[in-house]
Formats: sequence, structure tokens, C-alpha cells
Amino acid sequence: MVIGTALGWGNLETIVLAVALAFLSGYVLTTLPLLRNGYRLQSAVRIALAADTASIAVMEIVDNLLMLIIPGAMDAPLNSLLFWGSLSIALLVAGVAAFPLNR
Repeated sequence: MVIGTALGWGNLETIVLAVALAFLSGYVLTTLPLLRNGYRLQSAVRIALAADTASIAVMEIVDNLLMLIIPGAMDAPLNSLLFWGSLSIALLVAGVAAFPLNR
């Protein structure tokens, strides 16, 4: 959200970037410790895909939906409380929604 907003992108482009970066970073954060513990890349990637896909998907759906629903959140500048407050609330609610999947 921050990058798309900083670049002045529209809602669709910002959401696509946010989703792509969420999946990429989520998979990398799961894969790196597995590689450090001796797993082969193929095995580590398979584990990351199996472990994180549903959780990341739920978080992104909830997070982006809330940002779209909160009036003005997607159009707020980076230096506004509306942007950061909305993003914080959206991430908190998304984390709660995805928590059962991480269990």
C-alpha cells in the first residue's frame, strides 16, 4: 500500500502490488529458515507454499477489502493519520482473520 500510494498509483495497481509483495515476502520468510536448516530449495518452496498460501490469501483479501471500505483510506496521503490508521486497523483485523489458518 505504501509503495503504490507513494507512486500515486490507482487502487487496482496498488492492490496488485501489495498482494504480489505479500505472497513473495511471505514465501521468502518461510523458505529462508528451511534452507538454513538443510532443506533443499525444492522441498523448502513446497513447504512454504503449503504452509502459507491460505493464510496470506485471507490476510490480503481482508486487508485490501478494509482499505477499500474505509472512506478515503486508499486516497489518503502517506503523511495522514487516515492512511496509517486505516492500514493498521486493516492489518490487525486481517491478522486475526488469518490466525486460525496458521494454527
